[in-house]
Amino acid sequence: MLLKNGHLIDPATRTAAPRDIRITNGIITELAQNLVPQNEEEILDLSGLTVAPGLVDTHVHFRDPGLTYKENIHTGSLAAAKGGFTSVICMANTKPTVDSVDTLKDILERAQKENIHIYQTASVSYGLNSEKMTDFDALANAGACGFTDDGIPLLDAVFCYQAMKKAAALHMPISLHEEDKAFITNNGINAGKTAEKLNVIGSPAIAEEVMVARDCMLALQSGAAVVIQHISSANSVELVRTAKKLGADIHAEATPHHFTLTEEALLKHGTLAKMNPPLRTEKDRLAIIAGLKDGTIDLIATDHAPHSTEEKAKPLTEAPSGITGLETSLGLGITSLVKEGHLTLMELLEKMTCNPAMLYRLPGGVIQVNAPADFVVFDPDEIWTVTDFASKSSNSPFTGSELYGKIHYTICGGKIVYRR
Repeated sequence: MLLKNGHLIDPATRTAAPRDIRITNGIITELAQNLVPQNEEEILDLSGLTVAPGLVDTHVHFRDPGLTYKENIHTGSLAAAKGGFTSVICMANTKPTVDSVDTLKDILERAQKENIHIYQTASVSYGLNSEKMTDFDALANAGACGFTDDGIPLLDAVFCYQAMKKAAALHMPISLHEEDKAFITNNGINAGKTAEKLNVIGSPAIAEEVMVARDCMLALQSGAAVVIQHISSANSVELVRTAKKLGADIHAEATPHHFTLTEEALLKHGTLAKMNPPLRTEKDRLAIIAGLKDGTIDLIATDHAPHSTEEKAKPLTEAPSGITGLETSLGLGITSLVKEGHLTLMELLEKMTCNPAMLYRLPGGVIQVNAPADFVVFDPDEIWTVTDFASKSSNSPFTGSELYGKIHYTICGGKIVYRR
């Protein structure tokens, strides 16, 4: 295949220029202007479009095995491709939990049948109970790309530290869900003005901040590559910033909903704006954007969390937390960050391609000769409306929103896996 006349943006090489791209057997074999077609190779004219590395998401829930009425590996991969993602990392809080080699291998074998790259984390503890550490060595040898009990915080500091040291010995990331349940009455709802209007007691930012403060210091002492998942608090951003200055190998994820919305979205969208950690204040939102600008937050991850319509129809305090995110992530980033002047397109893509790929040592995230032919092709200036979803679920507060950044193609391994 020959990709002609596209405008290449590659954060890994800091390239922004017109380039043709030749693909042979799923690999990039030539990068230059005015490449001449050879033999009968397929030509894809990308005039007026931007070509970037396929997006990489470090935090998705495909609900497979055990909760496939919400999503499964196949529908999750379709949603990812539609959103421009060629690589995703699935969380381990499935049923059963990914705490055994058998469960891990089953997922990875089925994932091989899909058209994108699907990677799988293993849990830190058996059954997500924070009591006994899983066999990190066996799980790593079986193909786990990292470790996390996402959805459940590791409240025992000593246990968490031991897990960090083991992950560090294996040179693998450990990702942490930072919410101390002792502070939380109703999860998914910020303890603030909106909660007062709704007459509920919610989840205060301190529930996250005490955990982030602790784990920043544990990261510094353990030497582990620690990921603070879905950061939501201004103070948490500052804690990560300080830990980085001290020399900790610490990373932070920002979700599109946390840099786009505030707690007031609950008044408009109800349970569709309920997630853990919750949407917080405008001060928190702006602090997250500032963290993205200065590099304190180096990952943008969706926390793609599909739920059924029936589940989200329950009362606010009973409905599950989480929203779908794969199909709106790039559009929200361009609309809320690039078009608002907070980040350049290069900076946005850095946090969605090469940064996550480098952290997890994945082969994608870069456009260069001999790299995988994984691309997202889009028009950053084209407006589109969020309507139908490829995901099995549609629990999103962004349905009906107009966003910039229409995706025209997603190409993975040299094959078109999504076209508009």
